[in-house]
Amino acid sequence: MKIYTKTGDEGTTALFGGTRVPKHNLRIDSYGTIDELNSWMGLIRDQDVDALVKATIITIQHHLFTIGAILATPPEKETLKNGKERLNISKISDADIELLEHEMDRMDQDLPQMTHFILPGGHESVSYCHITRTVCRRAERLCAELNAQTPVDPQVLKYVNRLSDYLFVLARKLSKDLQAEEIKWIPKKH
Repeated sequence: MKIYTKTGDEGTTALFGGTRVPKHNLRIDSYGTIDELNSWMGLIRDQDVDALVKATIITIQHHLFTIGAILATPPEKETLKNGKERLNISKISDADIELLEHEMDRMDQDLPQMTHFILPGGHESVSYCHITRTVCRRAERLCAELNAQTPVDPQVLKYVNRLSDYLFVLARKLSKDLQAEEIKWIPKKH
């Protein structure tokens, strides 16, 4: 299989099911941002993080590929003429979302209580988490905008929302593990 097909040379691409759309289409932007998010997750996985975090990130990356496939399939192409689902993959489940919640609860147990917003940074690995979190929030906004135009699987919206929270807690965990200073944002008074 060749990597280059030349079919996108004029600024269009195919969705799953064959529909061609402009590359600036909101659906393309949505799953393209999920792909970007997945790459940032890989960068976090490449940091000096514990085995459980690495394993969780690999699971998340698999889920992000699933989400990309779901987003790449327009609703009118979700089922074949014989009524079977076009995507022969597991969808995002409640258990997938609960995994993120469980991991956040587990990490949060060992963290100091938050009393203020925290400035991103303190260590390279922590900064990667914060960058990834903001990419995740952008993906969430794009998916929400797409959902306003055409239905998006509600589990996708929940998962991406929960993932950004997970990344925030992971950044705090890494700050603690790496003994990086968390600088509180304290608004200046006039």
